[in-house]
Amino acid sequence: MGEILENVRELLPILAVLWGVLILLCVLRPQRMFNSFWLLLTLGATAVVLASLFGENAPTALLVMLGLVMLVLLLVPGLLIWNGIVMLRREGRSLANLLSLLLGIFVGAGEIALAVYLLLSLNALAGHPVSLLLLFVGLTVFYFSVLILTFVLYMLFIQLVPHLFRFDYVIIHGCGLIDGERVSKLLGSRVDKAIQIYRRSRGRAYLLPSGGQGGDEKLSEAQAMKNYLMEKGIPEERIILEDRSTTTEENLKFSKAIIDGREGRKRIALVTSNYHVYRCLLLARQLKIRCAGVGAKVAWYYWPSAVIREFAAVFSRRKYLILTVLGYLAFVCLPVLYVASQ
Repeated sequence: MGEILENVRELLPILAVLWGVLILLCVLRPQRMFNSFWLLLTLGATAVVLASLFGENAPTALLVMLGLVMLVLLLVPGLLIWNGIVMLRREGRSLANLLSLLLGIFVGAGEIALAVYLLLSLNALAGHPVSLLLLFVGLTVFYFSVLILTFVLYMLFIQLVPHLFRFDYVIIHGCGLIDGERVSKLLGSRVDKAIQIYRRSRGRAYLLPSGGQGGDEKLSEAQAMKNYLMEKGIPEERIILEDRSTTTEENLKFSKAIIDGREGRKRIALVTSNYHVYRCLLLARQLKIRCAGVGAKVAWYYWPSAVIREFAAVFSRRKYLILTVLGYLAFVCLPVLYVASQ
């Protein structure tokens, strides 16, 4: 281990350039899914390099870092379960509000399964059917935990990507209304963020609230946002409604059609909740919309469940679903079959 870390130390200049290129790619192409994995690999390589700086104590430093990571992983199930209980108390009982609680139980079960498997392995029971089942469960949980981790890390990373504030159009993604007519706190935070961008653009940007009327709503989400904007002092002539969309993809598609039909410069920002920016940028790239994503803050207890929903929405798309299944077969099923064959 010491020799490996010493060799890594000699390669520091090359690695520094490589990491700089990877981070630059993440900044310039934030819509690309694989940037998540590049970022995770970069963080892992950074840990190895930092450990190499300790010279003879490098192996110990690396073990300490790994120990801290393992400690955090052990805390994750408890934090998720606690967050799930908070969600149920504050937001009511529903499947969406149960997501963080269920994920906490899932991760906790996987960690217990791996721990029991390791104990059985020490007693020469690694090939026992029960051990193989525990290994399968543990690796499954670990695999999906890594996927979620990369997703969360990149969601946080793109919030730090610098962008212009002199935009020409600001698309505001809608969400449900209170009593079918009033802007909710979640939607209000999005509109407030759009107002900030409008003012930083010195009032030259057009605000484009996007969202149709649901079956239980008295007016469209776009109209509710327009009313809110005008109450905040935004001139009506700087507001353009898109009130036909019912999904995030339609928000972007119909808004793009409106902007494409207008003349002049078209620097676009899309504003949504911070957990939703990643998926919006992926959809925007598929629709060939060049834009910056700006996230509005949400309540801390709401974020984990929202991220889990976004993760499911992104990875259920056909391309990512196929890659996920292939990765599952390679990193979970094959190792279990190999252990069973020994």
